[in-house]
Amino acid sequence: MDGPEIIVRFAPELHVFVSAARRAAEGARVRTDGSSTLGHLVESLGVPLTEVGRLVGDDAGELAPSYVPAAGDSIGVEAVVRPQALPGPARFLLDVHLGTLARRLRLLGVDAAYESTDIGDAALAAQSAREERVMLSRDRGLLHRRELWAGAYVYSHRPEEQLDDVLGRFAPPLAPWTRCVNCNGELRPASLDEVRDQLRAGTERSYDTFSLCTGCGRAYWRGAHQDALNDIVADVLRRYDMTGSQRG
Repeated sequence: MDGPEIIVRFAPELHVFVSAARRAAEGARVRTDGSSTLGHLVESLGVPLTEVGRLVGDDAGELAPSYVPAAGDSIGVEAVVRPQALPGPARFLLDVHLGTLARRLRLLGVDAAYESTDIGDAALAAQSAREERVMLSRDRGLLHRRELWAGAYVYSHRPEEQLDDVLGRFAPPLAPWTRCVNCNGELRPASLDEVRDQLRAGTERSYDTFSLCTGCGRAYWRGAHQDALNDIVADVLRRYDMTGSQRG
């Protein structure tokens, strides 16, 4: 680029996306082409706009992503404010690499669609737009796609940290044990007769409360095999209330 030179400062939370040379507190000097928008420039430097909060010029105040930087501009790029407001219900779409996170969100009653095969970035972005779901991914390229209804980068590779990240960022309402961890369908109360053919030997004598998934028909009951799931739910509810907000 041989256009005007500007200074760009990235919030520390965004340093994971940019090179070490552009992480200085005083900012990095960047030469633009003179016609690209500020949003395009930020993305070209590695930061998906899904992760960007306010864009603030030292002299001009808050700037729109459509602003075209001019020579001498000094611009701060802030991270999204948490909890982040969404234009609709907190509904999520997770890519093929986030299966454990999808199951844990469903366990908490959060609407989390999940693609267990790699259907490609274009198809995922189209599904996000069609179903108005927040695309959760560790694929930065996917989060650059314009078709997305909304998106968020998942910062950790550890499922327990991923769950905290999503709950802390979006504060979705929690309703544990109301969704199928297998298909995301809603659960309804069921009688013993309705689920008998799915029970293991002895289960019908030990348990009397059952649920069925309205989507795939899978039966659920509170059994000893669910101790680990009970622990996950209990831990989350100690730290978040049922609205998904973090406890003080």
